[in-house]
Amino acid sequence: MAFRLSNNLVGILNLITFILSIPILGAGIWLSREGVTECERFLDKPIIVIGVFLMVVSLAGLIGACCGVTWLLWLYLVVMFLLIVLGIVFTIFAFVVTNKGAGEVLSGKGYKEYRLGDYSNWLQKRVTDEKNWNKIKSCLADSKVCTDFREKYLNDTVAEFYQEHLSAVQSGCCKPSNDCQFTYVGPTNWTKTNGVFTNTDCNLWDNNLNTLCFNCRSCKAGFIDNLKSSWKKVAIINIVFLIFLIVVYSVGCCAFRNNRRDNAYNQGWKP
Repeated sequence: MAFRLSNNLVGILNLITFILSIPILGAGIWLSREGVTECERFLDKPIIVIGVFLMVVSLAGLIGACCGVTWLLWLYLVVMFLLIVLGIVFTIFAFVVTNKGAGEVLSGKGYKEYRLGDYSNWLQKRVTDEKNWNKIKSCLADSKVCTDFREKYLNDTVAEFYQEHLSAVQSGCCKPSNDCQFTYVGPTNWTKTNGVFTNTDCNLWDNNLNTLCFNCRSCKAGFIDNLKSSWKKVAIINIVFLIFLIVVYSVGCCAFRNNRRDNAYNQGWKP
């Protein structure tokens, strides 16, 4: 059986993928054993699944292309086709879901504020679910986003603080809403005013570093806005990945056709 260029190319690409799957699988196993926080443990299973999946699929493509195992190459192509379809669906979904919502510009302030109701219903449901939000809060606490925020702006006067360009998570989770009209003492230290608040987040604010506004709707909105930016970047990267998958799939189809011709030739049939 004569090896053709397409078979060799598929073999090389899958060999590279197989090698890359080893550290991914190793990282997942390491996290499952050494992960201390819930945020770290939350990542171990998806990473292990991705590592195993890449390893199995790349082996199927490698053996199918280089050893002439037609049914393995057929299985490999089916999986690749499903990956392409799922990739297209995810990319469209990511752009649709993240298309709605943006920070609100405040007069005289360098930062924006974020309203949960401005974002897509699907994303709102994800963060308003208590179980999901507890995991997200754990990750935010592990990242020390508000501790770093406090240390960075600790010496700011009120005028200086209001001109700072804060991230969505810092604005939503680490300080009270502008609606509350609290008195500034420090970045995470505000004096509450008496009265009835129209914004329910004002009642949830606490100067305790472990509480702050982590239970506020503004914090959930800030997290969504940050997630929105990340998803758009992932969607763009996914387009490049889809082009790569389509090229590999096309080469794989050529290799599959070569295998069938070689099998027919070896059995005395006309190709």
